[in-house]
Amino acid sequence: MTTFAGKLLRWLPLKRVWLRSQLILRGFCLFAYTVIFFIAYWAAYLIRFDFNPGEKFSAEFVQTVGVVILIKIAYFYAHHHFRNDMFFASLRSLRKLLESTICASVTFLLLKQLAQILLVRCGVAFPIVSSSTGVILIDFSLTILFLGGVQFIARLFREEFLAMRNDPDSKSAYMIGATSENARIAGIINSRKSVGYRVVGYVVTEGNEYRVDSELDFIPVVCALDTVVSRCASADIRDLLVVAGYLPGPLFRKLFEECRIAGIELHVIPASEISLSQTIPIRKIEINDLLKRDPVYLNIDELRQRFHGKKVLVTGAGGSIGSEICRQVIEFEPDELLIMGRGENRIFFLERELRDLKKSTRIVPLIADVTDAPRIEHIFSSMRPDYIYHAAAHKHVPLMEANVSEAVRNNVGGTKILVDAADRYGAERFVLISTDKAVNPTSVMGLTKHLAERYVNAAAETSKTKFIVTRFGNVLGSTGSVVQIFKSQIEKGGPITITDFRMTRYFMTIPEASQLVLEASMMGNGGEIFVLDMGNSVRILDLARDMIRLAGLPDNAIEIKQIGLRPGEKLYEELYFESEQKINTPHPKLYAARHREFRRDLVQRQISDLLELAQTADETALRRMFKELVPEYQSSTPGRPS
Repeated sequence: MTTFAGKLLRWLPLKRVWLRSQLILRGFCLFAYTVIFFIAYWAAYLIRFDFNPGEKFSAEFVQTVGVVILIKIAYFYAHHHFRNDMFFASLRSLRKLLESTICASVTFLLLKQLAQILLVRCGVAFPIVSSSTGVILIDFSLTILFLGGVQFIARLFREEFLAMRNDPDSKSAYMIGATSENARIAGIINSRKSVGYRVVGYVVTEGNEYRVDSELDFIPVVCALDTVVSRCASADIRDLLVVAGYLPGPLFRKLFEECRIAGIELHVIPASEISLSQTIPIRKIEINDLLKRDPVYLNIDELRQRFHGKKVLVTGAGGSIGSEICRQVIEFEPDELLIMGRGENRIFFLERELRDLKKSTRIVPLIADVTDAPRIEHIFSSMRPDYIYHAAAHKHVPLMEANVSEAVRNNVGGTKILVDAADRYGAERFVLISTDKAVNPTSVMGLTKHLAERYVNAAAETSKTKFIVTRFGNVLGSTGSVVQIFKSQIEKGGPITITDFRMTRYFMTIPEASQLVLEASMMGNGGEIFVLDMGNSVRILDLARDMIRLAGLPDNAIEIKQIGLRPGEKLYEELYFESEQKINTPHPKLYAARHREFRRDLVQRQISDLLELAQTADETALRRMFKELVPEYQSSTPGRPS
């Protein structure tokens, strides 16, 4: 308590200083706007009456100027002026200026009409009755001219004089993309000395409305994308700026390689963080920027309507995929979001994060283990979730090779308990988060996820609940992913360890994976296995080399060692069994497969026998039963039966 009080006492003076500075700034803006309103209105009278308004119209000005200024102040305040926008000029600020001025002028004209009606009907006279309509129209034009002029002069002074005078060390840079939006961003960059860059040219890409040798906001369009490296060399430009997501993945990767060879720095501007009230957050390239294909953006326009009034349960909500599913789901504001996990810390922090979004959804944190049947029964009987997204699983391949019975109990037994509860309590949809390692499995983890798939697919044959499976590749940035491991190894100076230089994997981002779950959950009718089109597989060796370059190191700075396959690993991942029937979906990047036919009673008996055997922890017997249940299973663990 004492510590909190001490922090509060130290914070309060800083808060008062900040509030005082904000009040002074807004007070100055209010005063400046008021002066301009007064000058514009008086100038309108002078222009309307040839600079000789006479006593009558001078008196009219005195009687009405207060009303005009008050109306303008009210509308300009409502449109969030009087902050620091007097010193910034952009299309957005011009639109705000037009909206405020139009509203003020129309309001004054309506008051003038109302005053005339009252005069005729009631004999009550108001000064604004005699005001000239022509004066109001001229005042409208002059207000925009004066305020817009002040803003653009302030911007010109700041960009062309102060920026060069106060920050001579700013680096000249080209911006990729000759578009109006990029011109707005460039204007913000050039107006802030703290950014450290100054845009001196644009680079044309396909589909741009501007061409080489033209100008965009008085900055030249210097070259096309395919000649940018040579142009930078001739103009002594060492920095390129690109808005995140502007270039497709393959094109971005090609440009990155060309810049690396030429010694040019390529910087990314996160588009979601650009604002008139802050500096441009230019950053180094991140691994997600080098996805070896175009990012997949799934169609989720209908999801808000589908989630309306629903209760959604996410298991494994504290994990990378589970937590991202929660973030995506809450944007569509279902009635309730049940976030379930075993680790209290992760659920605690996720709940706080979701509550900070201030959505209408009721968030219910649940600490529970999916293998605890009585606890799951209580959750389903008391809360009756409509949609279940099952992301809870043991996923680390080598660990599961050493803990076979636990992998069976959690990945298979936990799924069975949830599926049975969803079926028993009439849930609408159940989505299992599976993995490409479930196809022709060589690991205990992949085998148990395949059996979980099988149980879900068998339930779909007879249940009214729509049971659906989604298969992922490797998720970039997830907990324990290869990216995190490589990053840690680079920070320690190496070596980077790769099991086999021939190894390839399919990759997707966390948002892509989560959107796939939501899209598939609404598209599926039950019994389908959905797979995202992840393009070509990626060599892990290439990924390691990319990460060394992204760290700003030469190619040979970090040793890359081949250490051999770990228990359960295989060189190449697959997305489908040969016997699975592929199905097209309405989405061009989302594919489905129809599983092999499974009799529910037979699968239930097989899974029950397997779970009973897992209680004995007899690893040899379990692996023998794996082979009986899944003939495609070929253990890659040395010394283990296949």
